[in-house]
Amino acid sequence: MTEKTVEIQVHGSLAQIPAAEWDACACPEAAADGGSARPLDPFTTHRFLLALEQSGSVGPGTGWQPQYLTAHQDGQLIGCAPLYAKSHSQGEYIFDHSWAHAFENAGGRYYPKLQLAVPFTPATGRRFLTRPGFEVAGTSALVQGAVHLAAENELSSLHVTFCTEAEALAGEQMGLMARTGQQFHWENAGYASFDDFLASLSSRKRKMIRKERRTANAFGGEIEMLNGDQIQAHHWDAFWRFYQDTGARKWGSPYLTRAFFDIAQQTLRDDMLLVLASRAGQPVAGALNFIGAQTLYGRYWGCIEDHACLHFEACYYRAMDFAIDQGLARVEAGAQGEHKLARGYLPVTTHSLHWVGHPGFAGAVAQFLQAERTAVEEEIEILTAYGPFRKDQGEERE
Repeated sequence: MTEKTVEIQVHGSLAQIPAAEWDACACPEAAADGGSARPLDPFTTHRFLLALEQSGSVGPGTGWQPQYLTAHQDGQLIGCAPLYAKSHSQGEYIFDHSWAHAFENAGGRYYPKLQLAVPFTPATGRRFLTRPGFEVAGTSALVQGAVHLAAENELSSLHVTFCTEAEALAGEQMGLMARTGQQFHWENAGYASFDDFLASLSSRKRKMIRKERRTANAFGGEIEMLNGDQIQAHHWDAFWRFYQDTGARKWGSPYLTRAFFDIAQQTLRDDMLLVLASRAGQPVAGALNFIGAQTLYGRYWGCIEDHACLHFEACYYRAMDFAIDQGLARVEAGAQGEHKLARGYLPVTTHSLHWVGHPGFAGAVAQFLQAERTAVEEEIEILTAYGPFRKDQGEERE
């Protein structure tokens, strides 16, 4: 039987790809209930990626130039991928700065490179988006297409970041190099309430968290949790101030433009949970989350006033409250932060895939990745042992 041909195309704008066709690959589960179901991953939806592009957060002058891949078979879209040509390594969270430095010190040209990822978003999800029933053919075509695009244009490398474990295994079988990292996630063990969660912790950690919540909620104002139509346009004026402050301190300049939040108000507000702290009627701090079918994703925090423990309350504890209330399986609190461990967020493994064109450099990277993987495994094991959960099941439950 002759194997069917799959055609790969590269698109400079997501507007060239119909939203229904993209989402049939990115989030087919969202078609349930007449199209009202939540996607598992809100970040690979057509509306989210298009908002990044239309707002100028990606595109000319940003170092993220869209090169979206599509795979067609018999005229039908069977797979797609968010791919970008990068002129730097910012906004990735699985960083290759040391690779770039070593390659360029040896006389090579590391940039531009290809990044198959959701920009500025350290959240695990499928990167090779395939229509149900075409998982094998679609993934294979997209991997081959991305590698061919890099090699044909003599680019140094291709990086697939925050992919799923299954994709990492499949990518390795197709010749890509797998890399592991770690994040801190909170798992909802079927808790009926926040107090139910607290009962699973050691006595010392229970007391610490209760004290932090009391302190935070006594900051002299009120905290709102807003979703969908509860989010109004003026809320983004306040959040933009918070986001700019955080962006300036962490990255030098914010990744997202002001226009992104205006577009988000129109197309993404049902996907978002905005935790807003106000004092004397004026917003002073906020945390922005995105809502998936099973996961709440913490993304951005910022403030214009410092109040003790308010960051923990807005970013972590209110997110856990929401997940428990909505029956979500987990909260992913973003990159970094061992301080999350004491608050119930345990280390988990993240995955990425890499292709390097230069054979000698590829060999050096492969050796580095093996050593790094061992170190990551050991660190996760050690950190998990220091988690806040009760070790002695006979310990008194309050």
